[in-house]
Amino acid sequence: MELSCGVGGSAAAPPGPGPPPAAAAVPPVPPMEGEEYESLPSGASLGTHMVAGAVAGIMEHTVMYPVDSVKTRMQSLQPDPKAQYRSVYEALKKIVLTEGFWRPLRGINVTMLGAGPAHAMYFACYEKMKKSLSDTFQHGGNSHLANGIAGSVATLLHDAVMNPAEVVKQRMQMFNSPYKSVLACIRTVQKTEGFGAFYRSYTTQLTMNVPFQAIHFITYEFMQEQINPHREYNPRSHIVSGAIAGAVAAAATTPLDVCKTLLNTQENMALSSVNISGHLTGMVNAFKTVYQLGGVSGYFRGVQARVIYQMPSTAIAWSVYEFFKYFLTKHKLEKRAS
Repeated sequence: MELSCGVGGSAAAPPGPGPPPAAAAVPPVPPMEGEEYESLPSGASLGTHMVAGAVAGIMEHTVMYPVDSVKTRMQSLQPDPKAQYRSVYEALKKIVLTEGFWRPLRGINVTMLGAGPAHAMYFACYEKMKKSLSDTFQHGGNSHLANGIAGSVATLLHDAVMNPAEVVKQRMQMFNSPYKSVLACIRTVQKTEGFGAFYRSYTTQLTMNVPFQAIHFITYEFMQEQINPHREYNPRSHIVSGAIAGAVAAAATTPLDVCKTLLNTQENMALSSVNISGHLTGMVNAFKTVYQLGGVSGYFRGVQARVIYQMPSTAIAWSVYEFFKYFLTKHKLEKRAS
């Protein structure tokens, strides 16, 4: 499906008097075969992929950041009595009234710094791998296996950049956080726990995000096949597909997210209650500790906030990214036609 950008052959001009010209007329530029907006223009640089991804990532993480703050607190396994919430709305209202209007945005600056480069590499890697693998598996057709593999590999790059930002962000979000600023948090963690603390949850984050992104991309591409089979630029279809993909992936991977939050925040009250001294490390230990503290239901703490956060976040990310793809492709087609 090509974009309707006025690209195509124009009618031949009637012959003028006299002998025919010696040189043949330059043929009109044909439409780019198979050049759909669904993939960025073939001549687009890696930088173009990365800029589109960076903008989408920053938008995704900042617009819904207050809900992310609530999710972090609701995943606390032994919260302070003053930080116990029954719903996302109640939590936001209570935080604003008791801790200040800007408190739900605490740590947003480090998230923006991490999200830009993380998503730049994430989307660039996904697009390149998706195209290469689809050509291999289905000779240019849409392959769910290719989408899943591409999303999983892209996650390795994304999390390598984003994990330290996640550690700082979640420590800033916690109730009664002892850190006065992002820089103070980074310095304190580095001094007291070492550089490894910024990657303590990396394996857990990968274990969560690889299946999350595989489910996310497969669901998104499946929904696009159902509601946008011609792969035209349709903002509504991108928003709906992104929201559903985000909700399904978020709900399925909540247990791993709870473990990741525990490894990132190192809740002192929770760890001391099960006689854990020092720092909790490792995904297996995190799983055991969550079960000790909360049973099976402990793995689903904050699931409501996680789904509410993820649905609009992924919808925003996909709609912004798809817009960039459409705009850039349309611009190139028009340029070639002129």
